[in-house]
Amino acid sequence: MSNISRKNFLKLGAVSALGLGLAGCGGGGSSSNNQQPDKNRSGSVYWLNFKPELDDTAQQLARDYMDKYPDVKVKVQTAASGTYEQTLTSEMDKSEAPTLFNIGTMAGVKEWSPYAMDLKGTEIDNALSTQDYTYYDDDGKMVCAGLCYEDYGIVVNADLIKRAGHSMDDIKDFDSLKTVVEDIHSRASELGFDAFVATDLDSSASWRVTGHLANLPLFYESRDDGGWKECPATIKGTYLPNYKNLFDLAINNAAEDPSTLSTGGHDPKNEFLDGKAAFIFSGSFDYKDIIAAQPNATVIPYYGGVEGEDKAGLNCGTENRLAISDNASDEDKKATMDFWLWMVTDPDAGQKMVDALGALPYTDAPEGTNKFLTKATEYTDNGCYNMDWVTNFEPNVDQYRNGLVSALNAYTADQSGANWDNFRTAFVEGWANNYQIENG
Repeated sequence: MSNISRKNFLKLGAVSALGLGLAGCGGGGSSSNNQQPDKNRSGSVYWLNFKPELDDTAQQLARDYMDKYPDVKVKVQTAASGTYEQTLTSEMDKSEAPTLFNIGTMAGVKEWSPYAMDLKGTEIDNALSTQDYTYYDDDGKMVCAGLCYEDYGIVVNADLIKRAGHSMDDIKDFDSLKTVVEDIHSRASELGFDAFVATDLDSSASWRVTGHLANLPLFYESRDDGGWKECPATIKGTYLPNYKNLFDLAINNAAEDPSTLSTGGHDPKNEFLDGKAAFIFSGSFDYKDIIAAQPNATVIPYYGGVEGEDKAGLNCGTENRLAISDNASDEDKKATMDFWLWMVTDPDAGQKMVDALGALPYTDAPEGTNKFLTKATEYTDNGCYNMDWVTNFEPNVDQYRNGLVSALNAYTADQSGANWDNFRTAFVEGWANNYQIENG
C-alpha cells in the first residue's frame, strides 16, 4: 500500500461517507434494542475468528445480530492464539464447516482459495474504502477482503521511561534504545520494574518474534530487491544481524532468564499492563487493553541498527482478511455476507468493531480513535518510511515459523554462535525448503 493511501486511511479512520446503497442488505440500519426484530433474513453463519482479543466483541455481535434477525443463527468460535490454521483445517472437514474464515497470508491464499467464494463485485467489495487489503488468487478471484488495519512495533510505557530518568525523545535508533534498555535493566531492583517483558516462545506468544519481529530483516531485504510482489524462492538473510541485535536486547534485559522462554507461561502482556516492564513487542491490536492500564503508552519502530533507521516508521498492514466458504449453501452465503457487512457498516456494530480493532477499511465504518494507528501517521508525516508487512510472504507459514521457534528455543537456552548459525539456517534455508514444499 502506498504511503499516500495509507496516510489518508489512517487520518480518516474510515470515516463515514456517502451511502453506498446497502440498505437492501442491512448495511446501515441501527441495531437499537427498541426496534422490533426483523424476520426477513434466514440462514446460518459460522465465523471461525482469527483474533483472540476480538472474541468478546464477536460473541456480543453474534447475540445482537440474532436478536435483530431471530431467524438467522450465528455461531462464533475463536481459535486459540497460534492455532488458527490447525483449527481451520479441522473445522473445514466437518459437515457444519465455517462459512466465514480468515485468510491472512499469500500462503493461505494458495491453500484456501478453492474453498473461498469470489467476492468480486459483491456488496462487500463495493463497501471497501480501499483495495489494499484484498487478496486475489492466480485466476483473478477475489479470495478475501481486509477486516481491519493494524500496526506494530515496540510499545513503550512512557511513564516508566520518565521514572527511570529518560525521555522518549532519547530513543531514536538502536544505540539510543540500547542505552535506555540496559540502564533500566541494570537498575531494575531499584526502580521496581524491568526493561522488557518476557519474550516467550510458546505457541501463545512466539508470533511476536516469528510473525512480527521477523518483519525487520524481511522488510529491508525486500526493499533492497525493489519490493517483493510475490514470495521469492530464496532469501539471503542480509539483515539477520539486526534482528539479532533487537532480539538479544529483549531477552537479556528482562526479569526472566532467557532459558525459560521456550516453555512460556510468563504472561508478557500482563507484565506490561501491570507496569512490571517498560517495553513489549506489540501494536494497535493490543491498544484497548494497554491504554486502559497504561494511558501514556506509545509505540516506536523496530530499531536494530540498520543504516538510516532513524527515519523508520511502524510496521503497517494486516493478516486479518475474511473469506466466505464457497461450499456453503446459497442461503448461508447470503446470511454470512449480510452479517459481515452489518458488522462493519452498522453504526452500533461498527463502533464495537472499531473500538476492538482500531480501524476498518470500509467507507461506512465509524471513525477510529486508536492512538497507536495515529502514531503511524505521525511518523509518515515526519518523513519516515512505513515498514510494510513482508512476513505475509512467509512460505508454508506454520511449518516455517515452527522451524524458527525450534531454533530460537535452542538459542535462548545457550546463546552460542553455533546456535545462532542454526537459527540463520532455519530462517534462510528453511524459507527455500518451505517454498519448495508449497510450490513444488
